[in-house]
Amino acid sequence: MVLKRDVNYIVSGIERSGTSLLMQMLQAGGVPVGFDRSRPSDAHNPKGYFELEGGKIINRLQEGTFPLSVYAGKFIKITAYGLQFLPQGKYAIIYSERHIEEILDSMERMMGKPDEHRQETKTSFLKLNMHIKDTINKRKDMRVLYVTYNEIISQPKKHVQRIAAFLDMPASSANAMMQVVDGALYRQRRDIKKS
Repeated sequence: MVLKRDVNYIVSGIERSGTSLLMQMLQAGGVPVGFDRSRPSDAHNPKGYFELEGGKIINRLQEGTFPLSVYAGKFIKITAYGLQFLPQGKYAIIYSERHIEEILDSMERMMGKPDEHRQETKTSFLKLNMHIKDTINKRKDMRVLYVTYNEIISQPKKHVQRIAAFLDMPASSANAMMQVVDGALYRQRRDIKKS
């Protein structure tokens, strides 16, 4: 599949919100993706992180030194905080959200200990998510599709179809994306509504 060469395609969301899964799905669907081996897979992301420069893109975006033009026409992953530093351009963004308590549970699992300031972390992440979504929605140079990790896992067909429509993908690509969704990797599951 070929994406538009004058558009920067981005997968985003706050940490542990399902961005790596989205990158895996896109790659499986034959969508061009950009990543390197600077952050190898581990127990927390056994299928890979799909990051560039070990996740240090944000520093380079702040400095104005990240070569966005090199990655035009393919998806790259930039976590939510970094989106506010994107220069004017032409962007298509798939933005992943996830139940905040699951995000915090996942982060604690990665740290190997409870977050002593969990409520403060929660408040900070919720504010960041609202701020970034507001920023995206106000920018005329950004086209966005919001997806929810929890729903991708529970209703993969519906959400793969939404992604396919957003990117004008053929049905065969959508079918390949479906095969990547692995409910066994949905750990830190909570049976409560998204807050």
